[in-house]
Amino acid sequence: MRDRTVINRRHMLVGVGALCAAPLVNATTDGLMTAADVHVDGYPTVAAVRWMGQKIEKETGGRLRIRVYHAGQLGRENDTIDLTRFGALDITRVNFASLNNAFPLTQTFALPYVFDSVAHMRRAADSEVGQEVLRGFEKRDLIGLALYDAGSRSFYNVHRPIVEPADLHGLKLRVPPSDIFIDLVRKLGANPTPLPYGEVYSAMQTHLIEGAENNWRTFHTSRHFEVARFWSQSEHSFSPEAVLMSRRTYDALSAGDREIVRSAARESVAFMRELWDRMEIESRDLVIKSGVKVNEVDRDAFHASARPVVESYLRRSSLHKLYEGIRALA
Repeated sequence: MRDRTVINRRHMLVGVGALCAAPLVNATTDGLMTAADVHVDGYPTVAAVRWMGQKIEKETGGRLRIRVYHAGQLGRENDTIDLTRFGALDITRVNFASLNNAFPLTQTFALPYVFDSVAHMRRAADSEVGQEVLRGFEKRDLIGLALYDAGSRSFYNVHRPIVEPADLHGLKLRVPPSDIFIDLVRKLGANPTPLPYGEVYSAMQTHLIEGAENNWRTFHTSRHFEVARFWSQSEHSFSPEAVLMSRRTYDALSAGDREIVRSAARESVAFMRELWDRMEIESRDLVIKSGVKVNEVDRDAFHASARPVVESYLRRSSLHKLYEGIRALA
């Protein structure tokens, strides 16, 4: 049987179907679970999952451990979602933007201007609304363990400051593979270009795209600021992160070990948030020091332009209920 702890890029290229057909060694065979993240080593989400693994290892006396593969070593976020669903990976950390199309309940958290601040998003993530979204993953062979932060997302580009939506007209902007982000950027007048996160730097260099949108930490650690020298503080989305476990792995654990894993995941949220708050400030200061030009936007104009996108999704009763729950926590 194939040892899943040596999964690499080559294995993924044979396709998810081949992975599903192949015999799998359960993670509990030697207690080593694999976790994937597209971000670099030291990024708050990578550090938090590693912290979670240390907590689990301590609580189980070393019977269970987590090995974290960072920087996209095991593929793009969409790849790792499927690999985790089918049991070829044990844990993955992905942004809600990569989950929106396959897991509709995540759409409410990714809608533009649904949150007023990071504090508001955290209250929603910690509430019954967040728990409902986490439970929704179980319908497709995943266990939602925790919701992490991703800060606020803003626009950046290679040409000019963006003050009002009209300034976006004609720009080719990278968006994650989410209909919500595609619809929003198109509504704002730009040309949305879905691209994997790891391809954005070279795409801006070669002028395949002219900008993107993300948070301060990612803008810094991806080194996008070296190419895109204009940051516009739109804060149009606070799309969070999900820590997901394979249902196969979870079901193979004893009841006691399941609770240890869930408890460690919950506790890792506070660790992640503290690290995020500190590193986001560091990243912002560093890119500004490098000469990136930062400007505020006309928030009212952006809200008005984004509103039709929000309304189109809220026609679904399940999303409207979650939206009301989120807004009640503002």
